[in-house]
Amino acid sequence: MIRRYVSPYKKYLAGSVLMNILSAVFNIFSFTLLIPVLKIIFQMEEHTYSFIPWGTGDFKEVLVNNFYWFVSNYMSVHGPIITLFVLAGLLIFMTALKTSCYFGSTAVMVPMRTGIVKDMRLQIYNKILSLPLGFFSQERKGDIIARMSGDVQEVENSITGSLDMIIKNPILIVFYIGTLIFISWKLTLFVLVFAPLMMWLMGVIGRNLKKRSAEAQALWSDTMSMVEETLGGLRIIKAFLAEKTMSKRFDKVTGAMKNKNTRVATRQALAHPVSEFLGTAMIAIVLCFGGYLIIKDDSFIDAPTFIFYMVILYSVIQPIKDLSKASYNIPKGLASMERIDKILNARNDIRESEGAKEIKSFEDSIRFEHVDFRYEKDGRQILSDIDFAIPKGKTIAIVGASGGGKSTMVDLIPRFYDVNAGRIVIDGTDIRDYKLDSLRSLMGNVNQEPILFNDTIFNNIAFGVEGATEEQVIEAAKIANAHDFIMEKEEGYQTNVGDRGCKLSGGQRQRISIARAVLKNPPILILDEATAALDTESERAVQEALERLMSNRTTIAIAHRLSTIKDADEIIVVDEGRIVERGRHEELIALGGYYRKLHDMQAL
Repeated sequence: MIRRYVSPYKKYLAGSVLMNILSAVFNIFSFTLLIPVLKIIFQMEEHTYSFIPWGTGDFKEVLVNNFYWFVSNYMSVHGPIITLFVLAGLLIFMTALKTSCYFGSTAVMVPMRTGIVKDMRLQIYNKILSLPLGFFSQERKGDIIARMSGDVQEVENSITGSLDMIIKNPILIVFYIGTLIFISWKLTLFVLVFAPLMMWLMGVIGRNLKKRSAEAQALWSDTMSMVEETLGGLRIIKAFLAEKTMSKRFDKVTGAMKNKNTRVATRQALAHPVSEFLGTAMIAIVLCFGGYLIIKDDSFIDAPTFIFYMVILYSVIQPIKDLSKASYNIPKGLASMERIDKILNARNDIRESEGAKEIKSFEDSIRFEHVDFRYEKDGRQILSDIDFAIPKGKTIAIVGASGGGKSTMVDLIPRFYDVNAGRIVIDGTDIRDYKLDSLRSLMGNVNQEPILFNDTIFNNIAFGVEGATEEQVIEAAKIANAHDFIMEKEEGYQTNVGDRGCKLSGGQRQRISIARAVLKNPPILILDEATAALDTESERAVQEALERLMSNRTTIAIAHRLSTIKDADEIIVVDEGRIVERGRHEELIALGGYYRKLHDMQAL
C-alpha cells in the first residue's frame, strides 16, 4: 500500500541501497583485519607465505594466502609493532568509512520519509475536498481528523520509520551470511538450521498485532470525535451541568484505548528481549559446536579466524533483530493505512460526464423536472416529484416546516448531491452535462450559519476570488453594510476573525458572508435562512444588505420568517418533500391553505 508513495523518491531509495552495500563491505573488511592483528599479538604466525599469481588456484585460498603474504612481508620489513599499528589504523579507517556510509544511508532516507508523510496528508486533504457533502453526513468529523492525524502519524512511525530497516537489514544479512559461508560453509550450514526457528518464534509473538492496532486506532477516532463534539457543545455541556457525564464518557473511551494499546505495546516490547535471548542462544550453541570441532581437529579452522567468524555471526544477529522489529511495526502501520484507504477509496458519485461543457453565463431559467431524491445511506425519500421553474432575474422563495427538504432542494442546484430521478436543467441543459467548476461559479451562497475561516476579514471577503483588490473588497463590504463596523476594529480589514469568526457577532459574521457573495458577483444567489439566527437589529442591517445583493440577480431564498419573503416573485411551499402550494404572498394567503396556516402561526 505504501509503494504508491515511494515512486517520486526512487533516487533516495537507490542512494540508501548503495550506502548500505558500502557500509556492509567496509564493515566486513574492518573485521577481517582482526585476524592478522590477533596473530601478531599472540605470535601465532609460523607459516611462510609466498605470492601466488591470481587465477592459478582456488580463489579463496589465493586471496587468503596473498593477504597473509603481504602482511608477513610488510612485518618482516617494518617489524611487528609497526605492522600492528598500521593494521589498527586501517581498522579505524575502515570503521570510519563504515559509520559514514551508515549515517549516509539513514540520512538519505529522511527526505523520503518526510516526503511520503506530506504527500499522504495532502492526498487525504485533497480527497476530503473532492468528496460530496453526502459522505460527511455519514462520517464523524472527529474520525476523519483522527485518520489524518493519528493514523498518518502511525504510518510515519511504523512503516516509513521502518523503511531504512527493510532496505538496510536484508543487505547486511546477505553480505554477512555470504562472508560466513566464505569462511566455513559447514559451520554456516549448522547456523542456518536455527534461523527459521528464530523467525518462527518472532512471528508467533507478532501475530494479531495488525488487528489489535486497527482496534486501537478506531478507539483513537472515537476519542477525537468526543473532543470535537465537546469543543462544539461546551455551552450546552456547562448549561446542563453535564461535565461529569461527559468526563465519564471520555474516561470510558480512553480507558478502552489504553487497554488495547497496552496489549499492543506489550507484544512490541517482547521483540527485543526475545530476539536478544534467541540470538545469544544461537551464538552459544555455535561457540560450543565450533569450539568442539577446533579441539577435535585443529586443521578445521584456526582460532583467530574462528573469532572473526563469531564476530561476523554476532553482527548478523542485530540486522535480524531489527528486521523482526520492523515486522512488528509494519502491521501497526498497515492497520492505519487501511483506515486511511477507506477515505482515499471512498466513492465520489458527483462526476462530470464525458464531454462536459462550460457554462459561462446564465441566460434563461433553472428548471426542476420531476425531481426525486433520497439519501443513499438510509434510502429515506426526501424529495418527490419536484417540478417548477426559476426564470432569470426572479426571486423564488421556498418555505415549509423544518425537515421538509428545502435545503436539500437548493443543494441539488450546485450538485452538492445528484438527483435520483428526473433532472435539473439550466438554460435547457442538464446540469450534469456542465463542468462542475463552471456550474458552481454561477452561484453564490449565504447560509444561516455564516462560515468564516480563521483568517483576516479581508481574506474572508476575498475568499475564492483570485486577485481581489482592496478597493473591490471595501466596495463589497459597503454594499453588505459591513464597512463601518470593520473600520471600528483596531486593525480594520486585517483583523483576524478567530475560529469560525468567534471574535465577531452573529450579524457581523453574516454581513462578512454577504460581502463575500457580493465580491464573487454571481448571477444566481442562494440564501439559506440567512437571517433566521439574528436579533431584530442585526436582521434589519443584514436584510438591507441582502436586498442590495439580490437586485438584478436570480435569487432562491429559503426562509422561516415569512415577512422576509413577502415580495418574492413566487413562493414555493414544501411539505414532507412535496410542493403543496405555489404563488405570490397575497395569492397564498387568500388560498387559506398550508401557507396561510404558517403565516397565522407567526402572526400570533
